[in-house]
Amino acid sequence: MKKVIVACGSGVATSQTVASKVERILKEKGVVAVVEAVDIKSLEQHIKTSDVYIAITKANKTFDIPTLNGIAFLTGMGMEEETTKLLAALK
Repeated sequence: MKKVIVACGSGVATSQTVASKVERILKEKGVVAVVEAVDIKSLEQHIKTSDVYIAITKANKTFDIPTLNGIAFLTGMGMEEETTKLLAALK
């Protein structure tokens, strides 16, 4: 099963909000995937088993999986573009 990881500073408020929104979008589109919110400190261990990373904070490094702008899901600005990227990455 595909896995989407959402990371923010603490892994509680912001990443949970974005993860819930992403889960709802995927369900509406009929895409089956696990969406998990984590704190930025544990990102390295989770990224290895993920297909897409949705970043709330600016990462200091790049990863070998698609990285999307989590702020777009939080604010709604640019969300359509990021949703398109998300769906393409999970195909």
